[in-house]
Amino acid sequence: MNKNKRYSIFSLARNARGYHKNWAEAWRSPEPKQSYDVIIVGGGGHGLATAHYLAKEHGITNVAVIEKGPIGLGNTGRNTTVIRSNYLWDESAAIYELSLKLYEGLSQDLNFNIMLSQRGLISLAHNQHDLREVQRRVNAIRLNGIDSEMLSLAKLKELVPILNLSPTSRYPVLGASIQRRGGIARHDAIAWGLARSADDRGVDILQHTEVTGLRIQGGLIKGVETTRGFIAAPKVGVAVAGHSSVFAEMAGFRLPIQSHPLQALVSEPLKPIFNTVLMSSTVHVYLSQSDRGELVMGAGIDSYNSYAQRGSPMILEDILAATCELIPIFSRVKMMRQWAGIVDTCPDASPIIGKTPISGLFFNCGWGTGGFKAIPGSGFVFAHTLAQGEPHEFAVPFALDRFTTGALIDEHGASGVAH
Repeated sequence: MNKNKRYSIFSLARNARGYHKNWAEAWRSPEPKQSYDVIIVGGGGHGLATAHYLAKEHGITNVAVIEKGPIGLGNTGRNTTVIRSNYLWDESAAIYELSLKLYEGLSQDLNFNIMLSQRGLISLAHNQHDLREVQRRVNAIRLNGIDSEMLSLAKLKELVPILNLSPTSRYPVLGASIQRRGGIARHDAIAWGLARSADDRGVDILQHTEVTGLRIQGGLIKGVETTRGFIAAPKVGVAVAGHSSVFAEMAGFRLPIQSHPLQALVSEPLKPIFNTVLMSSTVHVYLSQSDRGELVMGAGIDSYNSYAQRGSPMILEDILAATCELIPIFSRVKMMRQWAGIVDTCPDASPIIGKTPISGLFFNCGWGTGGFKAIPGSGFVFAHTLAQGEPHEFAVPFALDRFTTGALIDEHGASGVAH
């Protein structure tokens, strides 16, 4: 090793140790107050976005976001960062398009670069049924004013030249659709930006504070029991993703949701070679390349109920096999790491947003695998619901009572691989 190189390595190490000591925290670590106007349980993307919009849009700043660990290390940090709004039904299209529009201005809104990359999202069709279904969805999506279009094989080859388009493959590609405004964003940047913005507006972010119970008297929420004592509030919003059923049980009612591990993995870093998001429901994979060069891959949920953040090897094998089938040159790429998030899924694959049988207690859950793409839209409508005590117009169709009225919003086919 030459002298200059050795010096630069030691200099880097010395600076890394010394320069971080006096850095100001991006948000405060306050002691809990005895009471707040609103408590939000869950310091992931949905909870932080709710706090941000409560403060920004409604002027409600006496708010606590309570998180049992560090913020952003739940599902917000355990996903494949895909963003899109190409959903079939009007109700879903409205809230996901709101979310996508908010994402498009979020870096400016937060003064924090979320690294949004609208590289387009492509959904493949492998048979005549797929083609007809994709065309139907494109038409329905466009009727809601959302961008979506069909791709010919020639155009698909131009956009993704490394894609296997051989007619002799096991499931030959016959066509595709694309939402050009779809893409990816940096998940931790979104959590950090939302946390900093909420904190700047006076919201208390209480990390390493576990909610152990809900205090309810006469059908009214009074506050939450935590590992740091009781904290009072007349309104409590719960946004804890896969653990929503646990909190519903604390409140004495049941939710029609199930929790499953959703696995993903990344490869070793590569030079830029794949500038889109590719999805196939037939071979069961969705795939993109991160700004660090890693291939980010995911598929469907594990079929069993679990809170384990590992998942099963069988799913990983299927993801890798599907990736190599679609893009054979990736067969030599090494897998680097794998993880799972815990998703809560409703019978109709749509979320629950709004009131519960307990007055003052509100739930935001059941997003399944659509949680990341919904973060700003979910937070916007949930903040309105908490501030006004009544659901935002986009949240009305996702009320809990739809499971008794039968007005379900069936989005099982929204992404094919995801539900």
